[in-house]
Amino acid sequence: MALCDTSLTSRNTFFWLVIASSLAFHIVSVATCSADYQYAIEEICLAKFKLDMEALDHRHWCNWDDTVESYGQLTNCTFVIALNMDCFWPNHLVNDFFIRIHKHYFQNCALSGRLLQDPPSRILGPFIVVPILITLLITALVVWRSKRSEGIM
Repeated sequence: MALCDTSLTSRNTFFWLVIASSLAFHIVSVATCSADYQYAIEEICLAKFKLDMEALDHRHWCNWDDTVESYGQLTNCTFVIALNMDCFWPNHLVNDFFIRIHKHYFQNCALSGRLLQDPPSRILGPFIVVPILITLLITALVVWRSKRSEGIM
């Protein structure tokens, strides 16, 4: 019985030792990735993305068809650098990086990728005028019918 307890205790110790060493490796890995990884994505990925966006007219930044290729290259760049540096991807640095990108380049864009605006008057007019005319017609019909009570009963 004492032999089983010792074996069980050594297994638990071994188990916790493996978990602790794995956790320590990940903490050290994340700590070394922080500064180097952030510098790499800023200098390599962001530099290329800035050039691509500057080549595009400012009014076209919200057009997904115009920016999808550059944005995809930016995403792939952050992934490849993380892969080469043995960093996790995505991580909090990538999240913060893309939040900064969106705040700078896509802040004024609608969720659909198009700027919101009213439709032209030729389209909007009928949607306003037709319900008003129908309401007036129905009201006039009710008033006219209420004055002619002879055929109802």
